Amino acid sequence: MDPIFLKVLIGTTLLASSAAVVGAFSYLKGQSLVGDAIAHALLPGVVLAFLLGDGRNPIFLIVGALISGLIAHYGIGYIQSRTKLKSDTAVSLVLSTFFGFGIMLMSYIQRTGQGQQAGLERYLLGKAAAITMYDVYVFSALAVILMVGVGLFYKGFQLMTFNEDFASAIGLPVPLIRFTFTVLTVLAITIGIQTVGVVLMAALLITPSAAARAWTKSLPTMLLLAAVFAASSAITGTYISSAIPKMPTGPWVVLVLAFFGFGSLIFAPEKGWLAKRRRAMANQKKTVRENVLKLMYQQEERSDLNVVLSDTDILDIRAMRPEKLRNALRELKRRLLVVEHGSGYALTELGRSEGRRVVRLHRLWELYLTERLGMAADHIHPGAETMEHVITPEIEELLVKELGNPELDPHQSPIPYEEA
Repeated sequence: MDPIFLKVLIGTTLLASSAAVVGAFSYLKGQSLVGDAIAHALLPGVVLAFLLGDGRNPIFLIVGALISGLIAHYGIGYIQSRTKLKSDTAVSLVLSTFFGFGIMLMSYIQRTGQGQQAGLERYLLGKAAAITMYDVYVFSALAVILMVGVGLFYKGFQLMTFNEDFASAIGLPVPLIRFTFTVLTVLAITIGIQTVGVVLMAALLITPSAAARAWTKSLPTMLLLAAVFAASSAITGTYISSAIPKMPTGPWVVLVLAFFGFGSLIFAPEKGWLAKRRRAMANQKKTVRENVLKLMYQQEERSDLNVVLSDTDILDIRAMRPEKLRNALRELKRRLLVVEHGSGYALTELGRSEGRRVVRLHRLWELYLTERLGMAADHIHPGAETMEHVITPEIEELLVKELGNPELDPHQSPIPYEEA
């Protein structure tokens, strides 16, 4: 295997996976924009370290970036605490100021004709191919530090992310945990910009976490998935950039990450768009079926007889799309809730019980709205039309108890309980 390719592969994989793990906590804390601001704010620190120290030694550049990032992070916090500016305004102010200062310093270097400025371009746009074996050793050590830091402070990071007040109440050293988290975040961004640059660093920090969050509710699993997505993107991006001449690695890493991100948002089993769409369609079909059962039960209430209704009869009473009605009747028949009688449909005992339940929930909720919330009787029907489809048996039991086993709804219609 080509040693240059192997060097780039190892470097990008370490950078991406370690940044993704730390970035997961920033994502869960709702500080995604802060990570983007810090990434841009690293540029002046890198350039100043380049000017004042050994421009070819990554240690000098990392220290400069780390100092600049910490100043930017605490600057954002200071602006938020001492002014009336909102968080996004403070982030934008710090980002633009630091990044503009960094660009100005880079322009100065170019005008002075110093031959070293070419090495700085990788921090702006990323240049994984410029990673040396010495860089790999340094980044490997930093990646280990990041992982060990997350492991040692995992419990503190977890509590600080979800409930900082509780962490303080149980005696955890929150200021120390917050400072450690800040240092690790800035360090992760510092080493990550070697691959994708300050412009695209936010994607490397946040996208793996956003993708992983769509697949799980477990924090450990989320951290693992974020690292896997980031590492897979780094490996794939490196292979693509090596296969296509003059193709940069960093943008390909971000594009593959975007594939994982959008793919997760669409195909994740519970939180994905397709899963949500399927649930929404299932709820719509369930609502139509229950509306049909309710309508048929109400017709039986009025006549005290078993009623047979055709498609046209149902559409005359309640407006709905004929295709949806036909599908609902077909499914109700399959579930043995209705039976065909000639050209119409009638309720079975099971269907009658289900229709009675929907009517009961509708009338109980109407009564609750009038007696407990003081709503007028002529304003409660639309709300009850919605709630009758989502009230669970547990909530129904509480409603009956709260209302004192009522017999009539606000319109003096009987509330039909199950027959003993």
